[in-house]
Amino acid sequence: MRLSKILTFLIVSCCGIVTAANAQGLNWTEVAPGVWKTVVGNPDEYDLLKAAGVAPKVEALAKIGQAAFPLPESDIAGQVQGGKTALRFPLERGEQIYGFGLNFQSVHQRGKILRLHVDHYGGEDNGRTHAPVPFYVSSNGYGVFVNAARYIDVYAGAAARIDSENPPEARDRNTDENWTSRPYSDAVEMLVPAAGVEVYVFAGPTPLDAIRRYNLFNGGGPLPPRWGLGFTQRVHKLYTAEQTIAEAKAFEEKGYPLDFIGLEPGWQSKAYPCTFEWDKGRFADPEKFVQELKGMGVKVNLWTNPYVAPEASIYDEILPYTASHTVWVGAVPDLTMPKAQDIFWSAFEENHVDIGVSGYKIDEVDGYDRYLWPDVATFPSGVSAEQMRQTYGLLVQKQSTRLFRERNTRTYGLVRASNGGGTSFPYVIYNDYYKHEDFITALVNSGFAGVLWTPEARASKTGEEWLRRMQSVVFSPMAMINAWSSGTKPWSFPEVAEEVKAMAILRMQMMPYWYSAFAKYHFEGTPPFRAMNLEEGFTQDQSAATLADSQVNLETNPYAEAVRREVKDQYMAGEYLLVAPMFTGQTSRKVILPQGRWYDFYTGEFVGGGEVITVTPGLEKIPVYVKDGGIIPMMAPMLHAPKAGEKVAMEIRHYGEKPGTYRLYDDDGETFDYEKGEYTWREVVVERRSNGKLRGSISKAERGMPNTFGKVSWNFMTN
Repeated sequence: MRLSKILTFLIVSCCGIVTAANAQGLNWTEVAPGVWKTVVGNPDEYDLLKAAGVAPKVEALAKIGQAAFPLPESDIAGQVQGGKTALRFPLERGEQIYGFGLNFQSVHQRGKILRLHVDHYGGEDNGRTHAPVPFYVSSNGYGVFVNAARYIDVYAGAAARIDSENPPEARDRNTDENWTSRPYSDAVEMLVPAAGVEVYVFAGPTPLDAIRRYNLFNGGGPLPPRWGLGFTQRVHKLYTAEQTIAEAKAFEEKGYPLDFIGLEPGWQSKAYPCTFEWDKGRFADPEKFVQELKGMGVKVNLWTNPYVAPEASIYDEILPYTASHTVWVGAVPDLTMPKAQDIFWSAFEENHVDIGVSGYKIDEVDGYDRYLWPDVATFPSGVSAEQMRQTYGLLVQKQSTRLFRERNTRTYGLVRASNGGGTSFPYVIYNDYYKHEDFITALVNSGFAGVLWTPEARASKTGEEWLRRMQSVVFSPMAMINAWSSGTKPWSFPEVAEEVKAMAILRMQMMPYWYSAFAKYHFEGTPPFRAMNLEEGFTQDQSAATLADSQVNLETNPYAEAVRREVKDQYMAGEYLLVAPMFTGQTSRKVILPQGRWYDFYTGEFVGGGEVITVTPGLEKIPVYVKDGGIIPMMAPMLHAPKAGEKVAMEIRHYGEKPGTYRLYDDDGETFDYEKGEYTWREVVVERRSNGKLRGSISKAERGMPNTFGKVSWNFMTN
């Protein structure tokens, strides 16, 4: 060891900056099957997991199986430096990393420098986003989660240590054309502004397995009510009760499906900040209004933000439990305090939930800095402004969900911020950014972050753009038009109105498939919408780095080149579907098909496998492909989701030549009774008979369990 290094070590040690954890090595404890935890220094009492307050699904984690610790422990470091905690995790050559939250422009995160900070998305992947989840997953099949409600600096393979065992080569910029301003780095390093932190590592063996373990450790994904997976329209911000009911009737008359309507700020007597009370001029009898829509098969969702207007009836009572600074001159409740929770949510119970409101759209819990509370603000609980910023989205999700759980009824809503630990909450993230292509990239990244995202449709310049956006929302966690400003209707562009209707009806027909995908998210941890990088068969037998090292010419292997680059514009939906959205101005696009045989969703025709194809689908279709042996359960077209106890006919489609299996989920679609075991998985099997023809069968629903599906028909799409 050089003398300078010895002196530096002695000086730092004498000052007490290097912790015992670093000097003695980190101690990892397996806290669940395939999940390990270590503690560096003295962590904050308040963190992401405490804010979320969700219990791991240990039995489900056990079903994934035991696994060995997936990293060399000696290569992981953690130490406290000047009151901050530095972490280091190794990276191999050719290893790619994904995650670090809901990013809109990039999927590959190696080489990035980020500050993970809850914020209104500003158009740049720099860590400031609606859900800056401090979790990443490696292409080598493991995940890392840092449990800190702090602004975390991340150097994701973006810094080279002088003592690295895999140092970059020093090059001469004057003469070497391979010189780079970003030398090779063999580590992910993070700096947490706290004197300690909890860290978790999740085993694979595959990247998807690591994500499944992360999701299950955080309670599993949400299981929305069946109606939540139908179609929703958010009406203009100043609509009255009469206008809203008229719009619901128009959906029915024109044959467009509708399961819930969203009211925007004008339903409140005052908004920005909010009273949480109905405007009696626009909604003279709120309960009658909610019940009239309920009689039409349409539920009501209410927009709000959590900042209390001085005119609100709860203002004086809640004021002692609010922050030192305001938002739009509204008081900011300290929602970590039980008393503040009681006062705040009691107003929601009395004014909304008790009269039948089904859920919320919770706005403005993300940023911008210029209107949210500053980091110098104080909260009466002692939780810092920074920690509150990182967790406020978690708190409003958890606490609002509790209102419905207490009534044994499920909810499904929208929120503008989330974070690590929030996987199980029945909320979908949205924002005011509106680039269609980046919306799809966010949908791809949502599967790495344990959150849901909707590429909502608001307004469009042309019928083509409107249809393309509507096609994307149909293949997403929430099929939504947000017309709060534009007043747009599904039929606003007559030239594509029938095509939009066909897509909306398709959304309803596919409800058994979507509902089963969300059940697998809840019980098994598999994201219902996820990146191609998580699909088996997507990568070559050799990694891109190996191909390059062996001097294989990628130009002669376009598939290897395609899977090497960032794939931001196609994704997997549910177990069997590959979705490749079209954007305005496109008449054709390239689609990367994983290994195996793939078939056109609409026709059943074989389209290829393990190759890059160019498709020209026409305006009326979004390209969708099904893997060989894929089974897609469809129900009869309906304008509203089936209610508890309602029977619907089902068509089961099979694609390709291979036999296939599928697990179809069913429960009452509305309550939490599934947590008491009142649900059923029905096994769907397609096998080839001795005469060469395919035959399908489906197991019966368990006696006494919910059974939504009546007559079953079979459609062998490829035969």
